[in-house]
Amino acid sequence: MRHQHAVIHHRALDFWLARAAVLVIICLQLLVINDLSFGPRWLAPALEAALLVPLSVATAWTQVATQKAVEEEHWYLVGRFRVMIRRTALVMTGLVSVMNCGSLALLVRALLAGHAGSSGQTLLVDALNIWVTNVIVFALWFWSTDRGGPPTCGLVTRAHADFLFPQMTLSDREIRDWLPGFVDYFFLAFTNATAFSPTDTLPLSQRAKLLMMAEAMISLLTIALVAARAVNILA
Repeated sequence: MRHQHAVIHHRALDFWLARAAVLVIICLQLLVINDLSFGPRWLAPALEAALLVPLSVATAWTQVATQKAVEEEHWYLVGRFRVMIRRTALVMTGLVSVMNCGSLALLVRALLAGHAGSSGQTLLVDALNIWVTNVIVFALWFWSTDRGGPPTCGLVTRAHADFLFPQMTLSDREIRDWLPGFVDYFFLAFTNATAFSPTDTLPLSQRAKLLMMAEAMISLLTIALVAARAVNILA
């Protein structure tokens, strides 16, 4: 029987997609045109990179270790590293969330004060930047907190799935043990940010509902206020 921690090896692509998603966020933060960051522009990307590098190294180590693990103490060490990885990933995701919400708040304040710059195009680009970052960061939240996903598989006991994916409703034996991957959570975050409501995947837990509400609220504010002002719909 496959050990519960072996998921980090068999679903290795999901972990690297999540690390790549953080790298994309760092690039987006550096590309913000207007002054919408707390402190120097490099501060948030530098903090995130400082967490991302050891997180990636630890992820690579655990993936190698799961291939070589035989004894129970080997799996115990892998489990300890997985707990550390998950906690670090949650801290990094929280940091990105705070910084992105702060950027949105600063942009909205600048718009309401009437001194956000004369170019509507730059405001629109920054609004799109914040919106894309919002989608990615909530994909990370969904992926990191859902009991059925790779980050928590084997770490969280006696927990129920936070989301009901369509595959979970099928009776086919081939997908009975199906687990959602990072792409599934990214699609969930994208559809929630565009439709402002669940589409094919339903939230089951209160935590999932609150996360989806927060993402939809940020997305709605970005699209309805910032983007509207950027194209001179609002004076």
